[in-house]
Amino acid sequence: MIKHFFLFLSAIFFVIFSYAQPQTREELEKQRNQLKKEIEETENLLNNNKAKTKENLYQFNLISKKVNLQDRVIDNINKDLFALNNNMYLISKDIRRYDKLLDTLKQEYAKSMVYAYKNRSSYDFLNFIFSSSNFNDAIKRITYLRSYRNYRQMQGDNILRTQQLRKNRINDLSTAKQEKNEVLDVQSKEMAQLESQKKEKDRVISELKKQGKKLNQLFTAKQKQMQKVNNAIATAIKRAQEEARKEALAKAAAEKERLRLEALKNKKDNAAGSGTTTESIVKTNVTKPVSRESVLLNADNIALNASFEKNRGSLPWPLDRGLVLMHFGKNNLPSGSIMDVTSVTISSDIGSQVKAVFNGTVTAVQPVEDMTVVIIQHGRYFTTYSNLSGVNVQKGQQIKTGQVLGRVAANFDGVGAIDFYISNESSNYDPEKWLRRR
Repeated sequence: MIKHFFLFLSAIFFVIFSYAQPQTREELEKQRNQLKKEIEETENLLNNNKAKTKENLYQFNLISKKVNLQDRVIDNINKDLFALNNNMYLISKDIRRYDKLLDTLKQEYAKSMVYAYKNRSSYDFLNFIFSSSNFNDAIKRITYLRSYRNYRQMQGDNILRTQQLRKNRINDLSTAKQEKNEVLDVQSKEMAQLESQKKEKDRVISELKKQGKKLNQLFTAKQKQMQKVNNAIATAIKRAQEEARKEALAKAAAEKERLRLEALKNKKDNAAGSGTTTESIVKTNVTKPVSRESVLLNADNIALNASFEKNRGSLPWPLDRGLVLMHFGKNNLPSGSIMDVTSVTISSDIGSQVKAVFNGTVTAVQPVEDMTVVIIQHGRYFTTYSNLSGVNVQKGQQIKTGQVLGRVAANFDGVGAIDFYISNESSNYDPEKWLRRR
């Protein structure tokens, strides 16, 4: 039992070790450069926003993102330091191993030299050979002496080679220490930047709190607007369900009528052959409606619906570039209040193209207040694009993935942003879980 327990623990440690392999310094540097690039892009957006408007939720999200990216940079540097420390430990371990090996080699070489010194005269050499019992024994003794001389030469070469290896590792250790000092300097600068960014974030929060009444009015207006969009989505889904039911009933009626006409045409043959009436033929041949999980699923969109579900987590974003201002669910606002939303709010430059994330059919192009909402059906799923301007699609139009629907309009803060929804008849989904990772 104890043996099985230890085997189980060994398996767990093996799995943990397998999934916890450290990143190489090259990978860490590549990751750090990418993070610095994102920080630079965020800084540019932040500076552009400062030039246009006062402190707002967009600016708060930008500075928050910048702080998070800076945290990740410092975490990356800490991993780099850990890798350097680990490398220095391994180098020091090698140096200690070479020291022990050199001690052993030098001791063996000293013994060989002492022995050679004691037997250094030519007389001893000749006496050793001529004291052989026969010729073959003499040949073996000569071969032994040559091998012994080669062995001493090899000992000397091993000592020199080991000394060179030790010297190389000492140089490696010196280089690693220098690299560590450079990384520590970078860490110090990045930490200073992080402190500066946190102070800037606190300043923005403070300014936003001063605008408390105005912000509350904006958030209230935003919630009312989002409720109107949710109502528009619910209406569009209900209308699509009604149209699907009517279409299903129309198809069933058309099929029944087709069978009735066919029965009338063959009435004489059927009556002569089996005595079956027209009414019984129609009743017998009418196909019962197929039971489906959703009235919205029909023969035309079942494949589309399955494909949409299959692409969960890999759908393209509706905007080529943008920052998430509010996530699906509860969002903590700078004022301390919480806003619960059923979409994801993505900011981008005003006028940026808004694209469809999947093939589908436009079910609604509807004005809500001063903006336009586009709703697209993908089987039993619907994607909604809110706060658009310059919409160039219409109801009933077939849409392809990546097709431009319209452009980003300004929100309440004067910043370009859209609200993106994913829904079906019964639920709203977190869009970020359906979109591919950036």
